[in-house]
Amino acid sequence: MKTENANKAESFYIAIILYKSSSDKPDYQPLYQESFVLIKAASLEEAKAKALNYGKNESVSYTNENGETITWSLKQVVNVNSVLYDDFDLSEDIVDLYARHFRNYEAYQSFEPLLSQEQFGE
Repeated sequence: MKTENANKAESFYIAIILYKSSSDKPDYQPLYQESFVLIKAASLEEAKAKALNYGKNESVSYTNENGETITWSLKQVVNVNSVLYDDFDLSEDIVDLYARHFRNYEAYQSFEPLLSQEQFGE
């Protein structure tokens, strides 16, 4: 017996996944990572489930060079949406996958370290 998902053609989706670092160091400043992940799924619902599962499985802890335990964990799956164009032409050098819009550039600039030239480390 085939499931409904097995009968549907799979499409590509983009998931925006937010991770947060923490540490056993008392004065540790958390660092956040926004990750864009390409997901193949038969539906938006399946893509959301895959994104959540992927984010949970990416959690990791390690000891840095200072002997401190750093832990990266899933904070939130921010968004899952269809890619802009599902028919990729692999002969092209550039493919548009995802776009989002916002109104407040200053707010965006305040958290985007590449715009503010902020230097950060773990």
